[in-house]
Amino acid sequence: MKTGSHFLQRLLSTAAISLLFMALPAQAAQFVAYGDYEIHYNAFNSSFVEPDIAKTYGLLRGKRRAMINVSVLKKEADGNKKPISALISGSAANLLQQTQQLDFKKVDEGNAVYYIGQFGFSDDMLMRISVTVQPDPNQPAYDLQFEQRFFAD
Repeated sequence: MKTGSHFLQRLLSTAAISLLFMALPAQAAQFVAYGDYEIHYNAFNSSFVEPDIAKTYGLLRGKRRAMINVSVLKKEADGNKKPISALISGSAANLLQQTQQLDFKKVDEGNAVYYIGQFGFSDDMLMRISVTVQPDPNQPAYDLQFEQRFFAD
């Protein structure tokens, strides 16, 4: 019985994180087209992730912690878009050029693939985020850069 309960809890956690990470990029509508790919991204305070979901995926929450979510879709010949794996790396820096390397965790749910990176910030801090995305290891990578201000919860 315990195994069935664990399976159900894992299934519900997976569904919850899918909804969270699909809703966040869609809400901000941040993506870039790169050849046959769409690179979706969004950065947000870690408090948006429920504690049990964060624990399930080994994500840290905190008043001064943020996450960046990156997903890559490949445009198919029939017009559909398929989530794919990619090589992802990046960094987050403040205006003083204090840089944190982003260690992205891959969340693969079959019908969705996300890469989650985390970094710390001070209240009311503008962060410069740089992400390198390489959907095809035989092709050049795409360098994505954006700035976003973060506030402590």
